[in-house]
Amino acid sequence: MNGPGADRERAVEALWALRPRSRFLKISLLLLGLFMIAAWFLGDFHPADAFSAHRLRNLDRFLEEVRPYPLQGRAWDWGIAARWAGAILTDRGAEAALATLAIAVLAIVLAAGFSFGLSLLAARNFATAEPFLSGGRAPSRLVRSGWRLAVAVTRLLLIFLRALPEYVWAFLLLSMLGPSAWPAVLALALHNAGILGRLNAETIENSPPANLAALRALGSKRSQIALIGLAPQILPRYLLYFFYRWETCVREATILGMLGVVSLGYWIADARTRGQSDTFLFLILLGALIVLLGDLLSALARRLVRQAS
Repeated sequence: MNGPGADRERAVEALWALRPRSRFLKISLLLLGLFMIAAWFLGDFHPADAFSAHRLRNLDRFLEEVRPYPLQGRAWDWGIAARWAGAILTDRGAEAALATLAIAVLAIVLAAGFSFGLSLLAARNFATAEPFLSGGRAPSRLVRSGWRLAVAVTRLLLIFLRALPEYVWAFLLLSMLGPSAWPAVLALALHNAGILGRLNAETIENSPPANLAALRALGSKRSQIALIGLAPQILPRYLLYFFYRWETCVREATILGMLGVVSLGYWIADARTRGQSDTFLFLILLGALIVLLGDLLSALARRLVRQAS
């Protein structure tokens, strides 16, 4: 077979023969396949059990119970459904949704402020005796050791803050502070401060040093370097991280309500406990809508930041 098509096919085959081969990749894929097989057998999964007659009856019952209560056992009516949804929103849904958003906003603002100070102490190029100063008298070994210790302790603190999930932080704070919105706010703030602090420290360490060294050579203090030199350089990247973590706070604020914090998750757990499957599903969908809107706003804000930078 000759012609342009045959030449193209031979060229593709030649490129395929010249493709890079990685033994590491092959071994990794093989191990991944083995892990999946082992997880299947060790987990004692039975696909047929998911579609047993008992489970199918439970599914039918659930689908009937999640219909709006006024419409159970009768034909669908959009007017009745709208009045039912409006009653839930008026009674608790709108207030819980606003509380969820308020928790997420306050938490990420606190996390951003707390993490900025920690990130300065965690950045190895800034947390030194003489940051961005190439000449002059070298500091003593004791001073250098003190700054290294400060960096190490700060980095360990950031690891600790992000190592505990928000749910665990909220459980601990709820035991200390009692039921209110503050355990959720502080739990989200502490966890995200650990994440933002680490990301911002890496951003500071990768910042171009020329302008910062010029400020230091002119006699600028450490605080002036941070506010005048570093902040404008890292702000675009920091805002990207800020809005990305805010998305997570919106999601987690919904979940933390199940611990007793009066947000959307609280009423979701309450409806589940009362067996009100229709209200339960409606509030879950309302929470999903809030998360979707939060993601859209965050994506828009991050795109604007990228364009501005």
